[in-house]
Order: sequence, then C-alpha cells, then structure tokens
Amino acid sequence: MSLSQHFGRRVIAVRHLCPQLGALRHRFAECGGEQRSLESGHSSGTMADVAMKIREHVGVEGGYHVIPKSREGLLKFQPKQDELPNRSMVDSYTTAKVLLETDALMRQRFVYGKGWLRMGRIMEELDLLAVWICHLHIHLPNLPEGVPLPYTFVTLLVDHAHFLQEEFIADADVCLSGHVSWTDNSSMEVTAYVRQNGMLLAKGIFVVEARNAVNNGPAPVNPLVPATKLEESIYQAAQKRRANATARLQSQQPTKEEQQLMYELFTRTKGADGHSPSDMSTLPPNSRWMSKWRRRTLMHPFPENRNEANTIFGGFIIRRAIEISFMTVSLYTNQRCMIRSIADVTFTHSIPVHSYIKLKAYVVFTHENFIQLLTVVNASSATSFEELKCNVLHLTYSCKDVVPEILPRSYHEALYYLTGRRYFNRFRDSVSHDVVSGSPQKSRDIK
Repeated sequence: MSLSQHFGRRVIAVRHLCPQLGALRHRFAECGGEQRSLESGHSSGTMADVAMKIREHVGVEGGYHVIPKSREGLLKFQPKQDELPNRSMVDSYTTAKVLLETDALMRQRFVYGKGWLRMGRIMEELDLLAVWICHLHIHLPNLPEGVPLPYTFVTLLVDHAHFLQEEFIADADVCLSGHVSWTDNSSMEVTAYVRQNGMLLAKGIFVVEARNAVNNGPAPVNPLVPATKLEESIYQAAQKRRANATARLQSQQPTKEEQQLMYELFTRTKGADGHSPSDMSTLPPNSRWMSKWRRRTLMHPFPENRNEANTIFGGFIIRRAIEISFMTVSLYTNQRCMIRSIADVTFTHSIPVHSYIKLKAYVVFTHENFIQLLTVVNASSATSFEELKCNVLHLTYSCKDVVPEILPRSYHEALYYLTGRRYFNRFRDSVSHDVVSGSPQKSRDIK
C-alpha cells in the first residue's frame, strides 16, 4: 500500500468529525477563490531559495559569527515615510514550494513517524515566507544599486492560523503563497496560504514589524493602497482585525456569565460534604484535574535556528511549541489528534542565540472531541540565568472520540479555563458560517 493510500484511509475516519470542520472547508474554499484572483504569477522558487534570497537581500554573511558584521553603515540609507511610493497587494504576492514529492530527504523532515504531515514545520515555513513577502512589499526607489536592504523584519504576532490537517498527504508538493494585506507606519499584516494538489488546506495571518538595519528602532514601510475591489475588501477586513487586536482574550476580566460558570464548576467539584479542609475537592466521572495535565521541557537552541537578526527564528519557536502541545494532547487523549487552529501567538521578547528555552503546555479547556491548550515559551539567559516570558500560543485540537473533561482546582486555573473557553468559542465562531440547508447557522457560546 502506498503512503498516500494509507493516509487516505485514515482521512475517512475523521472526515466528518463535526459541523465546524465542514464549515472550515467551506471557508477555505471561499478564501481560495479570493487568493486565485490576486495571483500575479510571481514565483520565488522553493523555500530553500526563499531563505537564500532573504540573506542576499539584507547582505548577511553566510555561516555563524559570534560577533556578526556591523550593519550600522546602512542606517544612512533608511528612507523617510514620504519618500516611499504606494504599493498594492499584487506587488507582494508570491509563491514558493516545499518539494515533498521528489525530495525524499525533505519529506523526511516534514512527516511524523506514521506518515502524517507536521503542521509545526508548515508554520515554520509560513513564517519565513511572511518575512520574504515583506521584502517584496518594500520598495526604496532611492536605494543605490548593490546596497543591501537597510531593514530588519521581526514577527510581532500570528493573529491566527487554521488547518485541515487530515487532508494533507506526505508525498505531494506543498505550495505556499501570500501577500501583504494591511500596513501602518512600520508594520505589515501578511496573509499566507498553504495548498496541496490545488486545494487550500491552511491559512495564516502574520503581523511583521519593519525595523532599521541594526534592529534598534522602527523603519517606515510603503503604504498599501488597494488597487481593486477585491483588494479593498481584504484590506477592510484586515483593518478591522488590527483595530480589535488590542483586546486580547486572556487579559479580559471574567464577565458575570463567566463568574457564574466558575461558581458552577466549584459546586461540581466541592465534594459530597461540601467545601471543608478534610474534603477539599472531588473529581466528577470522566474528568481530570488541570493541575495534572501540564507538560514542560527545556531545550538548547543553536545558531542554525537563528534568523538574520541573529536571534532565534520565530518560526522555530512556533514549531517547537506546536510539538510540545501535540505530545501533551496525545498523552491526554491516548488517540490521534489534529491541530485545527493557532491564535494570538505573541512575541514579547526576542530570544538570543545563547539562551535556553523553556516550553510549557497546559490543557485548559475541553468540549466534546475538542481540546484547547495554552503553551508558554520562556527564555533563560545562559550567562545570567534571568528568565523572560517570550511567547504565548493558544491552540485548538480535535480528536476522533469524545475526550475527558478538564476541570480547574484553583482560581488561577479557573481563569486559564475561561481563557481557553474564549479561544475555543472564537475558533468555532470563525468557522461557523457554513451553509446548512441554504442558510447560515448561528452559533452559541459553549459552556
């Protein structure tokens, strides 16, 4: 049996997990039509070519240097905002491929032991492509020929990414594409797509900041001016996302409804004789304590994991966070689970190469066959051992069967629970526009 046939049989078992997944396919079909309308025919080759072009574009030397070559001489070439011409979405649109069909060694890097495609690797490549798309958007008409681009690009946020993981196969090329969908003075939103065999199977929204040549201050970007009605609609949607981006779900106080939910959780777990020092809590049937379901690991990144700014590459951090969350959810459920969504991946601090990385994954919410995880990434200096909180990720997984319910045991865990519930409801709402009997289905919050 071929690998594609083996994988295809597994797809049948999970194809109709719930209405949300059908809605996600419907949403991807609509997004695919929009993306095809923006196609410019520009190809950047393979993702290996993209990595090489980025290095050449910014003039970074090959290999690792403890003290990298100074780029201070490029600061004089940084333009002023009024010197930059307008750009459209087509100007930054490009495609790049990951050659899984013909390159056996590349395929080996992108699959799990059972042949499933690794979404962490896909996100790592998407993050790199998003940076390259920013390079294509920036146009400096007064930059002398042969002078490297006096910019550095840093990922600030992954707003969200959605996946149809069960539809991927391991022995077909993956096509990545995308374009800038919004700009302000010094940052850009990039919309990126993942296709295989012509099917749109993943989509991500990245926010990338333009920094100066030495990465100690902002740099201006070309204004994005929509050139067509389609570009205008994409731009308006992006503008709305950015306007709402400051309202992070994890920083909101519990609402009255959520306070009531916290009390109901308490009454379910207070024990037969009530809350007392001798009977602190009782676990209901088919449930698990949140405090028992967290996994952590410590890892040492190396220079091969760095970006052109000589800090740890954001895509690498996302991949490792997805991998620990996948292991955590697999151990929790004892079944195959598939990632559906990542939301609000924040990058608070860059991670120097000479650091240790601590990753912690928490199961914070469950609903039927869905699991919501919170993954935190901290960096510890290898010299001072000072620890910084660098990244937070919110991940949604789906499983074939109903999973045990996760329950909080303290106030802090209850807040984690509410945050997980909020992100799960947001994921569900974002894919709940499927057409049922010709009319949209209105969703309600999960309790």
